[in-house]
Amino acid sequence: MTDSKISNALRERFRLDALFPIQARIVDRLLGLSDVEAGDALVVLPTGSGKSLCYQLPALVPQEDARESGPGVTLVFSPLIALMEDQVSSLKKRRIRAEFINSTLDRQERERRYAKLAAGDYELIYATPERMYKPEFRDALAKVPGGVRLLAIDEAHCITKWGHDFRPAYQEVGDFRKDLGSPRTIALTATATPEVRDDIRRTLDVDDDTMPLFASGIDRPNLSLEVLETWSESDKIEAIHEIAKNASGTGIVYFTLIKTLDHVAHDLRKVWGSDRVAIYHGQLDPRQKKRIYDRFTDSRPEEGLMLLATNAFGMGVDKPDIRYIVHAQVPGSVEAYYQEIGRAGRDGKDSRCVLLYDESDLAIQQDFVDWMNPSADLLLDAANAFRDRPDAELEVDELREKIIGRNRGDRRAEYCVIALEKLGVIEPRPGQERFRFVRAILDEEIDADEMTSKKERDLRRLLDMVRLVRTDDIRQYVLEYFGLDV
Repeated sequence: MTDSKISNALRERFRLDALFPIQARIVDRLLGLSDVEAGDALVVLPTGSGKSLCYQLPALVPQEDARESGPGVTLVFSPLIALMEDQVSSLKKRRIRAEFINSTLDRQERERRYAKLAAGDYELIYATPERMYKPEFRDALAKVPGGVRLLAIDEAHCITKWGHDFRPAYQEVGDFRKDLGSPRTIALTATATPEVRDDIRRTLDVDDDTMPLFASGIDRPNLSLEVLETWSESDKIEAIHEIAKNASGTGIVYFTLIKTLDHVAHDLRKVWGSDRVAIYHGQLDPRQKKRIYDRFTDSRPEEGLMLLATNAFGMGVDKPDIRYIVHAQVPGSVEAYYQEIGRAGRDGKDSRCVLLYDESDLAIQQDFVDWMNPSADLLLDAANAFRDRPDAELEVDELREKIIGRNRGDRRAEYCVIALEKLGVIEPRPGQERFRFVRAILDEEIDADEMTSKKERDLRRLLDMVRLVRTDDIRQYVLEYFGLDV
């Protein structure tokens, strides 16, 4: 297929007149177009810049040998179930043959999708990296006519222990890639320091030459970055009200603790209006989350909607006209801070990003570091609690009582569940708040020394956040931190 025919096909399927320059270069690299040598790509682009286009577009271009070997499939590893489901839904609306396979499906539906995958019915298939542990998933991929032609690793910072959201399964993507025959590979993230970028390449067994960096820089000149020091909750409420009043549009106010979010929401409704304040966090009913999500994304600027949320809200949100982001409590890392402010001003218009700094909030993040890093013994106790349960299923509250006690303020049980799910030791029950035992935890999966090192890294990230708060030039600090614009 000629370059012009490919270009016309892409415009027809996506209704685009042209790609942004950097996306065009990445597509050229993956497909070997425009006299560019075909190869892999490491992509670091800001949140909201259209990273997904970099692999979705090549997935729609037929290979030259497709008639002989089959069309192949693009495999997308994504860490968040909600995010992959949103992307698949969007692709289907454009009549693109995309699907996901994850733990939310019942066995019958998973098997149906495995069969369709094996038959070559999909152009793109989305899965979490933990899915590669499933023999039936591997078997289906092995049968795809043309095989896996492109491997896309979204949120690639999850590969590295130096990243802020490490997932153990991502560490094995390099070996899995070799099992697939080393297909063309694109690794994408919005937040990667030089150290993280090096580790991504090392895990995938590539180097700078075989997987060059494509980055547009992370600076967003239309975002104003500020820190306002506050001394009390009432100070924060007054500041949030003032920011929203001057912004003339929609905004997000991020909190670390649900308890604080609910309390502040009560007071903000008094001054901003109960119909203009919504809340979103991980403990809401899924249907309620969907209603709030839809209301937020569909809201008009004149409505002045203010969403108070934890970091459960954000990934996959593509609302262009968010006029302000407020951090009412200090984020745990520069990476988290940058990802969250990156949701503002995607329409290119001026937007305000304000961090309300109260030194006492640091203690909350220190507690989170403790909770996020349960000891090796506690993690083993949690794994055994699932294994020894007669029906091999537990809720988080049941697990907490078994391994810690009834103190709901201690969140280590939640993070044991997160760690065990990432390892594939347990998996969530579809449509329920219960988790079921899958397999025994392996001795090599509990490395006490590495767990201690991770806790130290998390504390260093928090220290980096403190340095950001105290710098005279936040923008310059962020640019130097990621090392892409300097």
